[in-house]
Amino acid sequence: MTRTAGRASIGIMPGFPTLLAFAAASAAGAGQACEPAPAPARAEVPSVIVPGYVVPPENAAPSPLADLAAASPWLTRFEAAADALFGALRSRDPERWRPLLGGRWLGARDRKAVEALLADRCGAFAPFVTPGAPAVRRIFGWRVPESYSPADRAEMAARPEAEALACWASPGAGWPQTAAEADNASGRPWFCARIVYSMRGGTPQWRAFVETPA
Repeated sequence: MTRTAGRASIGIMPGFPTLLAFAAASAAGAGQACEPAPAPARAEVPSVIVPGYVVPPENAAPSPLADLAAASPWLTRFEAAADALFGALRSRDPERWRPLLGGRWLGARDRKAVEALLADRCGAFAPFVTPGAPAVRRIFGWRVPESYSPADRAEMAARPEAEALACWASPGAGWPQTAAEADNASGRPWFCARIVYSMRGGTPQWRAFVETPA
């Protein structure tokens, strides 16, 4: 999946992104001060959210994230998937989190990048490594373009796949306002993962993608 910036949000967006290009995160020393997170960078090639979606111009303001609607039939599925993913990552046991990030499709390079992210003392996941450390979870979606008609929106909602952004933060730490800020850069006070869910064939399946910036 390519890094996205300036995406819109409201409910759920269909489509399967390609696997993220993970960048290895180096672990900081125990006594090293952590630097503030950098400003989010705009994607060089923004990925398409839905068929017909028009990529905004270079200088367009990013669209804000929004909580996945409580009435969405996908919400409970995304919440369960997010909780399973968070528990697996917090364990730092590859046998638990690797199947959720692609299993045999998760290459050695990507696996090492995840391990580096979980070990980074200044990384976005660092506040949650300690078992029992408080974490608040939110499920975000992307806002549908205003140009979409009610029929377009209904057709999208009926599709058998959707994606959402699950983020965790310490109480009072704040949240990303746009998808570009959900990049898991070192110093961010939140950690995010994109979850892609499919109901094709009548069997619910999901896979998570964790972005680690270069």
